[in-house]
Amino acid sequence: MELRIREGRAVLAGPGGESAREVDPHSLAIGTDLAQALHEWARVASAVGSSGTEAASVVSQRGRQLAQRVAATMGTSVRFVDPVSGDGVIIDPPTPAPRSELARRLFGTPDPAGEPTPWLTGLTVSAFVAAVAVVAMLALANTLARETNGWLALLASAVVTAGITPSLWLARRVPIVRWASFGAAAGIVIAWIGVLIVVF
Repeated sequence: MELRIREGRAVLAGPGGESAREVDPHSLAIGTDLAQALHEWARVASAVGSSGTEAASVVSQRGRQLAQRVAATMGTSVRFVDPVSGDGVIIDPPTPAPRSELARRLFGTPDPAGEPTPWLTGLTVSAFVAAVAVVAMLALANTLARETNGWLALLASAVVTAGITPSLWLARRVPIVRWASFGAAAGIVIAWIGVLIVVF
């Protein structure tokens, strides 16, 4: 894919410049903000021209930055044709940080845009949800064991666990909700120790 300027507009073309398409967020997998930034850059680059001024070097640098964004957004290499010098440079998409297969399956994809993981806040939410899950499961098991039968308490705990497990499994990949999911899962595991003590 090739990023170049044609008649004051940013266009993306195939290798060698064929099938050039104007940058459009509706027909290409890029956002509206990036498409607008590309067209603004193309207008400025057309106005500046190839004069050896400082503005020309700024246009080249900005075009390279936008080409990097296009490569990252579309996940493909982009050949950036510098409007000032006419030189072409291949810009590859950034490679994601290596992640073990087990971690990817359990926790999903990494946080978007390299955002830091909010460990303190996330673990606080997980601890709170775990405490609520433990109290709820033990209250259910204790009440059923006292009022009816221990086996009914065991059966009810198994039904609750089986019912909530698929939701917790799916929620483990959602960036914010996953902390509550981890806490609920830990709370249920801990609560089962208490359930077995109450029943037997």
